[in-house]
Amino acid sequence: MHQKQSSQSSNQAHHGSDNSLQHGDLTRRIIGCAMKVHTALGNGFQEVIYQRAMAIEMGYEGLAFEREKELPVFYRGENIGIRRVDFFVGNMIMMELKAVIKLEDVHLSQAMNYLEAYKMEIGLLINFGARSLEFKRVHKKADKR
Repeated sequence: MHQKQSSQSSNQAHHGSDNSLQHGDLTRRIIGCAMKVHTALGNGFQEVIYQRAMAIEMGYEGLAFEREKELPVFYRGENIGIRRVDFFVGNMIMMELKAVIKLEDVHLSQAMNYLEAYKMEIGLLINFGARSLEFKRVHKKADKR
């Protein structure tokens, strides 16, 4: 199984430097779970199938997580809807799953928005839809919005 990392984003984890990054061990364990799921299932399923498989695999890995946590969205002080992130792992990492052929900028923007909304510093964007597992480590940026 080969993992695929795109070098298009500065929010990307760099191979070999994960342990020096904030929550590097936890993100490595999550990515390991995702690799097991992708190896077993391959691509081609709906996102919810990968969500369920990740919940099972992270349970076997002993990772504490919350699934599909909701948060209200406000505009000018008024509640205009809710956001739902796929997973919070260890109360430190926001994880958004996709099952698309190719990750696009809109997916990265969504992950960045979730980090901001949930006031989290680190997130993972994981795509099960490609032939090889894709993942990006995202960070909340002070200069964004």
